[in-house]
Amino acid sequence: MTLASHLSVTDQRAAIRHPVDYQVIAEYFGRGDIAFHVSNVSANGFMIDNASGGSRGDRVIVSFPVIGRIEAYLIWTKDNRAGFQFERIIRVDDFLEMIDQLQPNPRLRRRH
Repeated sequence: MTLASHLSVTDQRAAIRHPVDYQVIAEYFGRGDIAFHVSNVSANGFMIDNASGGSRGDRVIVSFPVIGRIEAYLIWTKDNRAGFQFERIIRVDDFLEMIDQLQPNPRLRRRH
């Protein structure tokens, strides 16, 4: 039995990234609970800057403000960074509200 997912979706790293400083405990399938430091987020996924190990396709469940618990898949790793893609599309209004909560500095927020 394998815990990794076989990803068939295209890499969507071209989405606009929003810088954040967000600590979250990830439920990492096969590895238990792991503390993640999310350094940026987009409508398609997020990047952490405290990665240790992991393989493409690994699954995690994280919780973000507004959107709640969401599953994501490891897409890439480099040094101590790792990028995860959300398993579902996030509604635009929910995403913008989430960014407002994750970015307390109003200068970093997108105007809408």
